[in-house]
Amino acid sequence: MFAQTVQALGELLIGGVFVWAGVEHFVKFKAMTEYLAGRHFPAPAFLLAAGSALEIVAGSLLAMGIAVPFAAGALVVFTLAANMLLLRFWACEGLERQTSRSAFLVNFAVIGGLLLAATV
Repeated sequence: MFAQTVQALGELLIGGVFVWAGVEHFVKFKAMTEYLAGRHFPAPAFLLAAGSALEIVAGSLLAMGIAVPFAAGALVVFTLAANMLLLRFWACEGLERQTSRSAFLVNFAVIGGLLLAATV
């Protein structure tokens, strides 16, 4: 019983983070689209909308404990892609490098949590 409660709480927390981020991206859609365009992303509005929708849908499923392996797997792929495309710390210097590297590593910890959620 305790393990199931902890599992459900973990899924709620990690799923909730993705829902929050996805909603925030839609709220700040113009600024986020401009940021992606500045990073030379193709079809930045489409990619932002698709990625944010994925975060909201998969995050909601995970938070509610529905189709957990599917939701967690989708979020793993999304987070890996976002990490590699947006947090390229190896191409930065100074404070930007440190900040990007920290966010990159935090995302890998999140991926670890998602992998644990997917296998239970």
